[in-house]
Amino acid sequence: MVYQLYRNTALGNSLQVSLDELIQSFLNMYRFCDNLWTFVLNDVEFREVTELIKVDEAKIVDCDGKNTGSNTTE
Repeated sequence: MVYQLYRNTALGNSLQVSLDELIQSFLNMYRFCDNLWTFVLNDVEFREVTELIKVDEAKIVDCDGKNTGSNTTE
């Protein structure tokens, strides 16, 4: 699998630490069905360079772009 290529790099390790922190602190619910991930987070902060937005709950939906049924070829 492609994700294994960067798993033992600094980027992969940082991502793993961030995900572990997310799961322990803010993750209320997650689900994976039909190549679609859904995450519901509590007490979330979105940060831009000069802005900070705090929300009580955020829902993130992610899908696998390779299985969208488009007509592109590899």
